[in-house]
Amino acid sequence: MRKIKIFDTTLRDGEQSPGVSLTMEEKLAIAEQLSLLKVDVIEAGFPISSSSDFESVKNIAQKIRDVEIAALARANYKDIDCAWEALQEAEQPRIHVFIATSPIHMKYKLQMNEDQVLERAVEAVKYAAKYTNNVEFSAEDASRSELEFLYKLFEKVIEAGAWVINVPDTVGYAIPQEFGEFIKKIKENTRNIDKIELSVHCHNDLGMATANTLVALKEGADQAEVAVNGIGERAGNAALEEVLMALVTRKDYFEDLVVTQDTTKILKLSNMVSQFTGMVVQPNKAIVGKNAFAHESGIHQDGVIKERTTYEIMKAESIGLNSNKLILGKHSGRHALKEFLTSSGYTVDEETFEKLFIKFKDLASKKKNLNPLDVEALINDELYKTEDYFKLKYLSVTTGNTTLPTATIKIARGEDLIEKAACSGDGPIDAIFKAINEISEEENITLISYKIEGVTEGTDALGETTVKLKIGEDVYVGHSVETDITQASTLAYLNALNKYMTKKLQTTKK
Repeated sequence: MRKIKIFDTTLRDGEQSPGVSLTMEEKLAIAEQLSLLKVDVIEAGFPISSSSDFESVKNIAQKIRDVEIAALARANYKDIDCAWEALQEAEQPRIHVFIATSPIHMKYKLQMNEDQVLERAVEAVKYAAKYTNNVEFSAEDASRSELEFLYKLFEKVIEAGAWVINVPDTVGYAIPQEFGEFIKKIKENTRNIDKIELSVHCHNDLGMATANTLVALKEGADQAEVAVNGIGERAGNAALEEVLMALVTRKDYFEDLVVTQDTTKILKLSNMVSQFTGMVVQPNKAIVGKNAFAHESGIHQDGVIKERTTYEIMKAESIGLNSNKLILGKHSGRHALKEFLTSSGYTVDEETFEKLFIKFKDLASKKKNLNPLDVEALINDELYKTEDYFKLKYLSVTTGNTTLPTATIKIARGEDLIEKAACSGDGPIDAIFKAINEISEEENITLISYKIEGVTEGTDALGETTVKLKIGEDVYVGHSVETDITQASTLAYLNALNKYMTKKLQTTKK
């Protein structure tokens, strides 16, 4: 039996998705959930890329103790030094060094030949190995590289101290049968490849990232590099939930492969990543989409009623769906909410619990039937919100088919300054956002996207609102859940602004 390592890169490659920017608190929350899911490696970031990325990697390395923590570095001393500085307090640190190896990348991007790339790669691995014996080497764009060159390169970096060799399909170019053969040849022709771990990192440009990853594992790869919900550059990465559940569900086919993750944590992790990134999971997404375990066809419904396995190859509970049977409502007390928090894997102090309980009772008084998803949305909204520089004090909106939509708003700015504004717009939401902009006095605010979805079904469902703002060169994601969608929209916009202000104030203090 071969144990397959799950290497999660949601916080590095996943955050490189266009329009995604996670705060340090959000990254730590995701890392904690990945730890509960029991992934083997968390790639926490690319420290040299920015001071915020460096601090996030350092924070995760200090606080997540039961998982290997990796940091990415280009094949140069400065990157490697920075990666180690961020990682050095980790219990199980890993430096992940990469350099491009395909003819097109070497010629146009690096402007280097094969000998120069080989020399740089060996030097970088030797240098990283001075810090830790847990060094991973990646041949960027490996699937479009010459095999003979890869055999020689991998042999040399293994001699230099690489413990993991990663073979990325960087641009999602490979076809499953072809990629399986590619991995097989590397295993057969690279000296000492059997003494280290072989990894794959597949992108989804042609929609085959999961398939390519699985065939590579079948052919001898030991590690799958994945991201939650399949997020990442361009069309994204192989999805953690798809690779993991394929290995678990098709144990008959992958009979010699073993994974040790707690799959019941998948859905909560997926929802958290979707909320923090503002990237909505499509309803028909495999494993975690809202329709993944839904049946509307009469034939399918009849079959499932008679025998679940007629149309369901996995149990919904296996990914954490509907696992909590506790019924919550307006008559529920503190004990019931505490039980829900404990069984759902949340740990909160008494002060935070009291805030949550007040919000929970307020929601229960407005909504007759509370779904566990309603309560989880409320909890996540409270636990992971940014410190409020702008606080909503008053909101009034008038609209109608014969009325000019107008928003009047009062906002506390900082400690005690309260400002108000009234604006009209193309609709009530437009009027609200214009009024907030007037109070904030921030220039160059661009609304990139605005989304609102019902957390559950029904007219009293919570409105889950996500706002993406571009301020200067950075993107900030705001999020809120309320039964009133105008209030949810206001709070989501303010949440994005508050993230901007937090970063601005931190930069000013430095």
